[in-house]
Amino acid sequence: MYSGPRWFFPSALIHELDPGTSPSGRRPRRTARDWLVDFSCFLLAVLVGLLGADALRDNTDLPHAVAVLDQVLGALSCAAVWLRRRRPLGLAVAMLPVSFVSETSGGVAVIALFTLAVHRPFRYVAWVAGAQLVLTPLYFWWRPDPDLPYTAVVILFVVLTGATVGWGMFVRSKRQLMLSLRDRARRAETEARLRAEQAQRLAREAIAREMHDVLAHRLTLLSVHAGALEFRPDAPRDEIARAAGVIRESAHEALQDLREIIGVLRAGEGEEAGRPQPTLAALDTLVAESRQAGMKVTLEQRVADAGSVPASVGRTAYRIAQEGLTNARKHAPGTEVTVSVTGGPGEDLTVTVRNPAPEGDVPPVPGAGQGLIGLTERAILAGGTLEHGPTPDGGFEVRACLPWR
Repeated sequence: MYSGPRWFFPSALIHELDPGTSPSGRRPRRTARDWLVDFSCFLLAVLVGLLGADALRDNTDLPHAVAVLDQVLGALSCAAVWLRRRRPLGLAVAMLPVSFVSETSGGVAVIALFTLAVHRPFRYVAWVAGAQLVLTPLYFWWRPDPDLPYTAVVILFVVLTGATVGWGMFVRSKRQLMLSLRDRARRAETEARLRAEQAQRLAREAIAREMHDVLAHRLTLLSVHAGALEFRPDAPRDEIARAAGVIRESAHEALQDLREIIGVLRAGEGEEAGRPQPTLAALDTLVAESRQAGMKVTLEQRVADAGSVPASVGRTAYRIAQEGLTNARKHAPGTEVTVSVTGGPGEDLTVTVRNPAPEGDVPPVPGAGQGLIGLTERAILAGGTLEHGPTPDGGFEVRACLPWR
């Protein structure tokens, strides 16, 4: 309710930033700073109590029994200061009647009110501070101050009560702000870590997709022609020589593509590495290469103003055609594959790779379907769609629609 009738409470000694409770509900162990603050509050309460006891000896009108009771209550109140962190509301409520009858417990009353303002919401502080403001005029009417007029001392302690509550609320607000900033910093660090992990995952997926698209075409040529040599050791010399040439050329190109991918990975930010990425204009070269390897490929291009195809769209179309030819070579060897590219500016660029059902048994070629999954992802990233599946005649078709804007 008050700090005693004759003393001001030094605000420099009321600096407190109690850590509060942990998220698990258990209070953390007191730090060295907590012990220092609590001990300072205890010493301050004792000092105010001693000054109050000295004032009681000067008051000859006060009965001796009342003075003894006053000092006993003051001593018990000083001991209760050590409970202020665990029971801030209980201590503040208990000090209302105690400080009304005990002048030596006034310092503890102010410390309890300040602790309540720091640790509890404003509604509890308002009730306790309001009760103190109501009891203050009654106290000084019952036990008037011999040095100050009644009105002046009442106003003085009303101001002191308001200052104590205001300072405690300021400390509470500052602590909540610091906790909020720490929480935001932790969340920002967590989000940054998650974004970095996602970026790494996307980069790994992009690298894996690019390696599959680039190397699968070359390695499939190696597998198919090596399998043909294995199953037909008595093939004519010209066919063996041609197959060996395709194997050598495919191995050379695979190594070259692998070097380009590794070069891209090693290149610093802003550096160029490897040859330029393929575009739609390179589709003729891809088809010619497949024909040279022994495939039957029909290319149908009905593209208006092919030179204006965006580079990303053209690269995606090239990879779709390349993967379609690779799958046809693996799963339908000997069939005639049709590659169709149609579209124009402002329309969708449609890429279709179709092959009929193979005749006879097909040598088993390992595959996990990752190529079609990668193509679907490429098409989606380009803003288009990709569909694939068997045709009514037993063949297979891959069809992609890519936006050309």
